[in-house]
Amino acid sequence: MEAITNFVEAVGATLAGVVFSSVTLFGVEVQLIVLWLFAAMVFFTFRLGFLNIRGFGIGWRVLAGRYSDPDAPGELSPFQALATALASTVGLGNIAGVAIAIAMGGPGAAFWMIVIGFFAMSLKYAEVTLAVRYRVINEDGTVSGGPMWYLSRGLAERGLPTLGKVLAATYALCALFAFIQVVQVNQSYAQLSEVTGLERGTGWALAYGIVVALFAAIVLIGGIRSIGRVTARLTPLMCALYICGVVVVLAVNLPAVPAAFMTMVQDAFSADAAAGGIAGSFVAGMRRAAYSNEAGIGSASIAHAAAKTRHPASQGFVALIEPFIDTVVICAATALVIITTGVWDDGYNDIAMTSAAFGTVSAWFPYILAAAVTLFAFSTILAAGYYSLQVIDYFSRHSIWMRRIYLCFFCSLLPIGAVVDVTTVTNYIDSLFFMLAIPNLIGLYLMHRIVSDETAAFRATVNQTSPTG
Repeated sequence: MEAITNFVEAVGATLAGVVFSSVTLFGVEVQLIVLWLFAAMVFFTFRLGFLNIRGFGIGWRVLAGRYSDPDAPGELSPFQALATALASTVGLGNIAGVAIAIAMGGPGAAFWMIVIGFFAMSLKYAEVTLAVRYRVINEDGTVSGGPMWYLSRGLAERGLPTLGKVLAATYALCALFAFIQVVQVNQSYAQLSEVTGLERGTGWALAYGIVVALFAAIVLIGGIRSIGRVTARLTPLMCALYICGVVVVLAVNLPAVPAAFMTMVQDAFSADAAAGGIAGSFVAGMRRAAYSNEAGIGSASIAHAAAKTRHPASQGFVALIEPFIDTVVICAATALVIITTGVWDDGYNDIAMTSAAFGTVSAWFPYILAAAVTLFAFSTILAAGYYSLQVIDYFSRHSIWMRRIYLCFFCSLLPIGAVVDVTTVTNYIDSLFFMLAIPNLIGLYLMHRIVSDETAAFRATVNQTSPTG
């Protein structure tokens, strides 16, 4: 076990060094991948005319079934597709991720997470719209969609077939490893150990990882319909459980809430902020926000591609809601809990920070967090497992044996997450995860006009249905 741990730590450190190459701005090292993602978020926000504001209401109306077509191709309702995508994005990135961001960049990092979540809405819209447009409806009615398909098919349509194939293959190869959710197992066990006293890196940790892997395998074998049914029930439950816990913590510490808001905003623009002033605070927030909402990474578009619709942009509008719930609402709630209770300055660097905040209510209250974290982690693993199987389908032409072999590989690696330390896991996953943004965003830039055309086409449909829409 020690040899495996040492190997994983070495690989994680090497990947982090390669992916997070940086430049110095305002005296602070800023990772190029952070600038790459943020530039795309800003570009699509302006290119689409702040559709993240103008289209927000349309997204909710689509979600409510206003423009639904029960005979449309696809496997999931718009709500089930959103729930599956949220199962991936609403996870430990919203709990442990916020704590890690604050540990890295101070309370101001949480403010930048919220700001970035706003811009991320436009980028998520663009990649989901392309995912639905270029998805493949298979003979058995199942759907294949996501970056692999819109990069290869979309760029071929633009007269760049070779570039499209190279970008799609690069994305798919990175995704096979980036989607393995060892960080979910790591941080969910970390919270379990906080409330039970079980030590990390022991046989109990490995046993926990094995149990999670077995339950994940049972659901993943059933395919997207099985995953959709589970996540459609699990996502609202886990969000409600966590938000209720947050409300209780804030209610107990109500007098400190206004000051927490002020601390968050002031620290975001403070030259004395942790990790190097404003730039350091921004970088910490950007890195964790990108991992939290996955905008620009393209992963969530795989779930949205399975939605029942004839209009690609309709599911794009639904996808606008995803970063809002994930980063603007839930991450902000976590940040307020941490800052209000004052635990952010107590030396914690992971989910233990959030747990300590919950512990200010009662000694037993972190158990509520442990339950929510377990649900968050499990749902994220399910969504990521489905994404991974879609990648395998891209390479293997729907080979059932390749799917089974990869599923065994995916689940067998999950227990490792419970054994290694949080820094190793974060370096490893972040490195592979952010590598996906390179081929994905190149394709999005080249196809931005297609996104605009699909937007105009769907808005024309909406205006015909309701002149005030």
